[in-house]
Parts: sequence; C-alpha cells; structure tokens
Amino acid sequence: MEISLHTTTTLTRGLSKKIAIVTNCCDDWGGSEELWALSIPHLQLEGADITVLKDKINRSHPRYAALSAKGVRLVELDILRKSSRAVRGILKVWNKLNRVQNHLQSRFEKFLSSQHPDLVVISQGINFDGLIYAHSCAMRSIPYVIVSQEAVEFYWPPEEKREFMPNAFLNAKKCFFVSNSNQQLTEEQFGLRFRNAQLIRNPVRIPIQQIPYPKTDDGFRLACVARLFVIDKGQDILLRIMSQQKWRKRRLTIALVGKGVDENGLKAMANLLEVRRVEFIGEVQDMQKLWRHYHALVLPSRSEGLPLVVLEAMAAGRTVIATKAGGTQEIVDDSETGFIGEATLESFEATMERAWNRRDEWEQMGKKALTQISRNVPSNPEIDFVKALTQILYEE
Repeated sequence: MEISLHTTTTLTRGLSKKIAIVTNCCDDWGGSEELWALSIPHLQLEGADITVLKDKINRSHPRYAALSAKGVRLVELDILRKSSRAVRGILKVWNKLNRVQNHLQSRFEKFLSSQHPDLVVISQGINFDGLIYAHSCAMRSIPYVIVSQEAVEFYWPPEEKREFMPNAFLNAKKCFFVSNSNQQLTEEQFGLRFRNAQLIRNPVRIPIQQIPYPKTDDGFRLACVARLFVIDKGQDILLRIMSQQKWRKRRLTIALVGKGVDENGLKAMANLLEVRRVEFIGEVQDMQKLWRHYHALVLPSRSEGLPLVVLEAMAAGRTVIATKAGGTQEIVDDSETGFIGEATLESFEATMERAWNRRDEWEQMGKKALTQISRNVPSNPEIDFVKALTQILYEE
C-alpha cells in the first residue's frame, strides 16, 4: 500500500505516534546522522512525536540545538558520567548484580518501559554497534528498524555477542543499508541472507549543480574531506605518498578537511616526514564554498559506508580519487568519473599517479560525475526513508 506524506490521517488517524531514534555516532555529529535528522521534519508533519537517544549529546551543537527547538526530546543514555563518584560506584555495582550488560542498555530499557514507543529507529555507525538496542526492543515486542551506515572487513562482531545479533537483524521490520557492498559484507559476517533489507542512500547536503572549476595557474589542489581517524579514513597513506620525492616536486597541494582523534598524530607524522604540501584546515561547514577552491576529492579510506563527501564532490562537479571501500565504486566509474584503487600505499599511489597523468581532464570528468549522480542518486532519500517508516507504522 502506498502511503502519502504530509497527511496526518495516514500515519496517526488522529493519534500521535511515538518514534524513538537511537544513534550510535561516536562524534557530536557525523554524516551518518543526516538521514534520520532530515527525516524528522517530515515525520513531525505526519504527527509523530520524536525522541532522540544517544550516549552523550552535545546540546550546544547547532544541529542538536535545532532539533530541540523543533520539539524533539533529547535523552542521554550515559548517566554515569554526570553522577558523583559514589553514585557511579553504586550504579556499577547495581548493573553487575542485575546482570545488565551495561548502563547504556539499562537506561535504554527503562526508556522503553516508560515510554512504549510505537517504532524505534536504530542508527548504527557500523553494522553491529546498535544491535543490543535492537535486542532490547525484540524482547519487548517493540517494532524497530536498523540503519547500518558502515561495514568493516577487518572488524567482525565479537564472538560473545553473536548469539543474539543475527536475530536482532532478522526480527527487525526493516534493515536499511546505505550501499549494496555493506549489505553483502554484513551477510557474510553473520552467515545469513536478509529478506527484510532495503537500500537507502544518504542525503546529498548540497545542491546538485556545477560549481565553477578553479583556475590551475598556481597548481592543483585536492581536498581530503574526512574525519581525522586513520583506521577508517587512511590519511596516513596520503602523507606517505606526499613524502615521496616525485610528489614533492609536483604542483599539487592536499588539504585535510576535518577534525578527529588522530589530528595531533597526523600532524606529528607530517612533521616527521617533512611533508610540506599537505595542509590541515579543520572543519568546513560550507561545502559549496569549499569546492570553489579545490579541483578534486581524494579519499584513501580503509572502510566506508557510502561516503557523503563522495556524493557531495560529484554533486559539485568534481572528480573523485578514492578506494573501493564501501559503496564508492557503486557510484564512481573508474577512469570515467573518477579513479578507484585499494587502501594500500602501493595501490593508492598508483591510483593517484593515474589521476595526475590525466589532471587536464579532471574538469570534464567532474561534469560527467555530476550527470551520473543526478541520474542515479535520489535527491531526497530521506523521503523514501520516511515512506518506509510510515508504512510500518500504518501496518501496526
């Protein structure tokens, strides 16, 4: 049955539905937050009452402040960090005696018991970090969906938790994956085939329109837009490449755009290797403005979901130099709209070499990338997400 949006009768029939969104993003905000965050206004128009739960919430962050101003309730699950030392000790003993896996789960289960949400959306940073919450919902017969933003080849679910994890997926009303490769890897890691899976793309945060290509009189500039977290994003590979003598001589500069736990380590590494053509410019909020100054995206990721920065670069009319991690190769055609390699020093250096040798074609390749993304990536995937959630609520 097709469910229309912006008609409260289809969702609520005069009664408000309660939707809880649990996010497992380890940062204050990340690309994995965009899908559920952009769906909230549409769900509210449908009459939904929204609560967002997270271990720690930076209420001063602009996005969370905006959600609160729109009537979204914010609930922190990590109550231990705000308690006194004595209270923390008591709570830890209480958790142990009651065999609760951790206080986050205990807090979440109390929320479920008191609020009885009609639907729980569990947004996972990787493909199993929120399954304990799914298990809690399943044990209480509370409908839930799972969104998996990333799957990592070298990071498998822990053996001691595998007993409940497959059923947490199988009992979900829907399992959303942002790329086909993430679904495939998840199936392999858990040894199951999904019958309740759906592909959902992340929203593109900038308009899909050509941003004027910068001049190259002063050389070429690449932007590496990613959290400074080398296990996932691989910026250390770039530093090793740019320390090579042949790259030192080239009129090429790379900007590391973002913040993260490895910032100081990467700066120390750049200093040790005497890398001079890599800049640390911090976080940038205006991506349209950024792409006015850079000629291409470079992203040596070891693991990904479907990188928002790849979608944004293509939407701005920029070619992409990236790895096969996650769903990037599902939307980037090697040697046509970008250059794809492996997340190793040898492979990615060869990929960058291929790209450098065709640098005079970057502008035209970027235009092809824009055409490709405009045809193959939905402009508002959050609407598809809301329709799926509405369908579940209506059927309940």
